[in-house]
Parts: sequence; structure tokens; C-alpha cells
Amino acid sequence: MPRPARRAHVRRGAGERHGRGMRSPVTGPDLPLLTSRITFFESCAAEAVEYVRGLWPEELAGVSFEIAAVPGGDPAAHGVDRWRVDRKARRVVLYRLPIQRLSHLHREDDWHRRSFIESCVFRATAELLGRDPWDIAPERYRHF
Repeated sequence: MPRPARRAHVRRGAGERHGRGMRSPVTGPDLPLLTSRITFFESCAAEAVEYVRGLWPEELAGVSFEIAAVPGGDPAAHGVDRWRVDRKARRVVLYRLPIQRLSHLHREDDWHRRSFIESCVFRATAELLGRDPWDIAPERYRHF
């Protein structure tokens, strides 16, 4: 039985499969793109930081807020840290995985996740400024 003739290897562009062109998003053209846990966390934390900076501009001038996956080293004696505050360096580091995975929310939805991330930003900021967390954003969760 004769073998079929071999085709010359055609180099396709990145993202092309079987010569069909670029892939479209899984969600299709009519639905919004899906967000990942990382992008959700980063956007919630960034919005909360901007909100707090607007309330306390002088006190938070020069403070850097950063996101890390997990704290380094051994877990603290009291448990896993959710954030670390360095007053001398004027730096706050939020640890994404402990905040996301070790929170025991009574309802697993985006609003409760967002609220918990914001509360961590508020509590870390309060620790940096030496204030009560409720003083940081008193109007944020006032329900009428």
C-alpha cells in the first residue's frame, strides 16, 4: 500500500490550531470575559487602597501597598498572617492566599469575598496608622 505524499510543514502563528485561525474566548462574543481569583483579589485590594488613600491622603503619603502570595518563613505562633505592616519602611504587604483560602465566610459569593478583602486592607491600614479599624472607613459599611 503506497503512503500518501507528505505535506511540507507549515508554520502557523501563535494561537492557531489546525489552520483555523485564532481562538475566540470561551465565553463567546456576547458574554464578559471570566476573571480569575488573582485578578479579582488584585482589583478589590486596589479599589480599597484607593478608597483609603482618598480618606487619609496625608497619613498614607509614601506608603506602599503590595500583594504577595504567602508569607515567608514558618507560620506565626498565632496562625498564618493575612498581612504584614512595616511602619519604618511605610509598607503594607497583603498575603493573597491566606486571605482568600483561610477566610470562613458564611456565604461564598463575590460581595462577601470583596467585603473580606476590603476589611483586610482597612485593618492593615489601621495597624499602620495606629488607629482603630472602624476609624479608617467609618462610612464604608453604614447601611441605611
